[in-house]
Amino acid sequence: MDEHAQINHFFVDEAGDLTLFDKHRRNIVGRKGVSKFFMVGVAQIPDPNFTNQLLAELRAEMLADSYLAGVPSMRPAARKTALAFHAKNDLPEMRRDVFARLKSCKAKVFVAIRHKSVLADLAQAEFRSTRRKLNLRNLYEDLVKRVFRNMLHKADSNQIIFARHRTFVRRKAMAMALEKAQSNFEAHYGIRSDRPVVSRSASPHEHGGLQVVDYYLWALQRVYERSEDRFFNYARPVYRLIMDLDDKTNNEYGEWYSDA
Repeated sequence: MDEHAQINHFFVDEAGDLTLFDKHRRNIVGRKGVSKFFMVGVAQIPDPNFTNQLLAELRAEMLADSYLAGVPSMRPAARKTALAFHAKNDLPEMRRDVFARLKSCKAKVFVAIRHKSVLADLAQAEFRSTRRKLNLRNLYEDLVKRVFRNMLHKADSNQIIFARHRTFVRRKAMAMALEKAQSNFEAHYGIRSDRPVVSRSASPHEHGGLQVVDYYLWALQRVYERSEDRFFNYARPVYRLIMDLDDKTNNEYGEWYSDA
């Protein structure tokens, strides 16, 4: 490949879960421990190596901080913060430092959201009419397709890393979803979107970009699940597009929030 070719780097993760029913097929969306929303997010990061170094240095600083020394998640044996930043596990004072440092990564974040109350209704209707369960893998892949539709034609090639710890990441299925995103873009805009796409999965400790998208998804999730917006407001400039696909108050296709 041309050493001067432009490569776009994307990191993909999710927030929430796709649990809709208990073993008796009772709707449990919103109950304690069960999220009300499901999100797939992408962070586009211009310099992944810089991001890796930045987060490694911050983690080293925190591990050397006597104030944090006794925190269980900081112990290497716990394989949590000492291994990689994860907003759900990290202490509040640590989150603030992480968010402050992440500004230097110059990430652009794109998110697609589904309301699980709507998904539960769809699943029940599907089961009543066909006796088949809602295909959650297809739903996940649809969100991947949607979030990437307008993003894969802007560079000479695309490198995409999916978080391995998630349930629905299947190499072949993700490749198909990305190909569909390209073909949908071409059909809609009449512009060829055939730039090479290389995708694979990895663990968050292997790529700082996965830790970045985890943090920004967590901040947005707090808004939706708890109406807590302080972290989101602090990080607001990085969110380039949020697609709330089930808020159809004003539009049939949902509510889109962009920085445009």
